[in-house]
Amino acid sequence: METKERVKKEQATQHLQLVKGDFTTSEASHVIMSLIDGKINFHKFLRFQNWERDHQCDTNPIDLRIAELEKEKEVARDFIDYARSEGKDLKIDGVLKISLSE
Repeated sequence: METKERVKKEQATQHLQLVKGDFTTSEASHVIMSLIDGKINFHKFLRFQNWERDHQCDTNPIDLRIAELEKEKEVARDFIDYARSEGKDLKIDGVLKISLSE
């Protein structure tokens, strides 16, 4: 088995294929909700860490991001419900693009 070539320092951007394929609405719901919930939990943990260091810290930016993710979760849930009502499966193409920060 061939191993993938190591990332070169010159490569400033990488694309990681996290999810790809056709899914039933139940499978799609599980995958999408798990990803969003993981991200929400990450931000909640980050907010808690910041609060532990400084009880007076401004958690508003993190709170706003959590609220955005909760809205995205509702949008996804509504779309999945629509697909279910139409008797359709869902195609997911989830690419994570990472790059070096300036």
